[in-house]
Amino acid sequence: MIVLKDSKKEEIANHIYNLWSPLDEEERAMISQDITVEQFRKNEIIYDESDRPNKMMFLIHGKVKIFKDGISGRNQIVRVVKPIGPFGYRAFFAEEDYRTTAMAFEPSVVAFIPMEIIVELMKRNFGVSRFIIRHLAVELGQSDDRTINLTQKHIRGRLAEALLFLKDSYGLEEDGCTLSIYLSREDLASMSNMTTSNAIRTLSSFANERLIAIDGRKIKLIRLDALENISKKG
Repeated sequence: MIVLKDSKKEEIANHIYNLWSPLDEEERAMISQDITVEQFRKNEIIYDESDRPNKMMFLIHGKVKIFKDGISGRNQIVRVVKPIGPFGYRAFFAEEDYRTTAMAFEPSVVAFIPMEIIVELMKRNFGVSRFIIRHLAVELGQSDDRTINLTQKHIRGRLAEALLFLKDSYGLEEDGCTLSIYLSREDLASMSNMTTSNAIRTLSSFANERLIAIDGRKIKLIRLDALENISKKG
């Protein structure tokens, strides 16, 4: 973990101002005075399950996974974070410790704002409160959808849904086909609620059917319409 310089902090604070615009000068000062910015290496923990929440986090650059330890030590990825998304604050409002762990998928830059500052901003500015309420509501809806998808769809439907979810979350590379995130087979299995061996077999099946192309961890989505149909039918 590397703490970034003040010049970089001011630039990052501006990104957060834009999320909550309009903010008055005093509200901007509250953020810029207390914001900290840290750089995390690939696979480095950002917060851990059972830690006490005291800061709201914003992913500025990179990719982050939120996961929970399951039975027999098997991890389940419950969501992913994309720039410039807030995360790590639900537990504070629930007055409980974290129930999940956040880890960097790749080198990532994260900004931290103390929760006492967030609470004060919410009291002063309804726009900040509305942003946070809306973000929580959207995440709850997505969580409901994924619960149904991961428990009721068959293996092919779950994997197709995971690939489409990654496309919607992180987009595609310049070729318009390759996912802009390179996941291990273990992470892809965790996202799809299946064993790693099943994920590998289903990926190979998709590749043989020319739905996707695989090059190491790179996955190219060749037939989006077919993947959407598989996901929809479950």
